[in-house]
Amino acid sequence: MKIKLIEVKNLNKYYGKHQAINNLNFIIKKNEIVGFLGPNGAGKTTTLNIITGYINQSSGDIFINNKPSYKLNTKKLIGYLPDTPPLYPDMKIKEYLNFVCELKSAKKNDLDNIMQKLKITDVKNKLIKTLSKGYKQRVGFAQALIGDPEILILDEPISGLDPKQIIEMRDLIKSLKQKHTVLISSHILSEIDAIADRVIIINKGQIVADDAPKELYKNLIHDKKIIARLKGDHENILA
Repeated sequence: MKIKLIEVKNLNKYYGKHQAINNLNFIIKKNEIVGFLGPNGAGKTTTLNIITGYINQSSGDIFINNKPSYKLNTKKLIGYLPDTPPLYPDMKIKEYLNFVCELKSAKKNDLDNIMQKLKITDVKNKLIKTLSKGYKQRVGFAQALIGDPEILILDEPISGLDPKQIIEMRDLIKSLKQKHTVLISSHILSEIDAIADRVIIINKGQIVADDAPKELYKNLIHDKKIIARLKGDHENILA
């Protein structure tokens, strides 16, 4: 039986009178890859920012490994890639990652392995501001891996990547399951289906579905008819 690693209980977030998050409840278990799916503005990023401690909730609780998420020793368990990677454009890649190591009090001798995983070793001496969006995304992912956190929270990590980069990123995320628990957000079901063990769908700040991707697809097509009109020779159509 898998260990409960993240627990979100009765989570609410207000911005003035607007309720962005409405009584969210969910659990993520150890070594799961969970997709967090929903349209833009559904509350995905707000939820992830609360879990990671970037912003505070209005009410409700979050537990990491059965401890309150705001405690420093629980925050060290999380590596976060926000929708906009937290990069310093005038720093070189290796320089920036060394800086992140110092901030996290992490071992710098792990950097070479992390850069190899993200395929940024060949550009490690380039200024971040000269990189394409895809490479900036990789550098942001690299900083999330520093310190070998047990939990990885990735907000739209595939956004802006070309098809080849998307495949590489999917393979990387799936390979991380052996050592990490991953919560990954997107607004595209096909992206999540290729990666996740489970999908949580959120809309207008509320959870509307929580199941394995195959089960979600079954529910989407249940009781729906597809009508097609075919034109051609009768025998060839039947064949």
